[in-house]
Amino acid sequence: MKIQDLGTGSARQQYYFRMALYLAVFTVFYNILEGLASVILGISGNCLTLSGFGADSLIEVVSGIGILQMVLRIRNQGTEQRNQFEKQALQITGFAFYLLAAGLVITAAYNGYSRHKPETTLWGVVISLISIVVMTVLLLMKLTTGRKLGSEAIIADAHCTRVCIYMSVVLLVTSAIFELTGLAWIDIVGTLSLAWFSFSEGRECFEKAKNNTCCSCHKS
Repeated sequence: MKIQDLGTGSARQQYYFRMALYLAVFTVFYNILEGLASVILGISGNCLTLSGFGADSLIEVVSGIGILQMVLRIRNQGTEQRNQFEKQALQITGFAFYLLAAGLVITAAYNGYSRHKPETTLWGVVISLISIVVMTVLLLMKLTTGRKLGSEAIIADAHCTRVCIYMSVVLLVTSAIFELTGLAWIDIVGTLSLAWFSFSEGRECFEKAKNNTCCSCHKS
């Protein structure tokens, strides 16, 4: 499938391709920073939900590299057909998400049995608020760029960003509830919710790897 013809080499087309590249690169580096900060602060505060959120962000880095490769391919070749590198990146990401989901469920079960309680979830509130703002801006900018280029693949990637927003909302709600009430089980609820999202992301990664033209993320 070819992208929309905006005029070969036109200034307008090159502008939106540069924008797509900048967004892809920013997404990779943002996920690295968010992931490392979340894991470190989650461990220091004994907050499993925040640690799981950070692990998810780090896994997204592999997917983000695949998206960056996708944008370069579309710019250079004008085709939305996935190459082998992108398929392998999706498969690796999907497998990592499955492992994360399993690890979160097992750890949540252990924490419930041992009556584990976070020391603080304040950083979860801070990081989730930042993530919601950043991911919402990325979603809107990716949608605009994809529509201007007429690229279904870039538009589909934008819709996949919604999952990151949903996970940030889960982190925000559970972190805020714990800070206000001190209910220890809310961290377990948040962890299990992230495990479900991780499993869903893993499944979608394998579905995308099978689909040569478009992301299979839900668009609602």
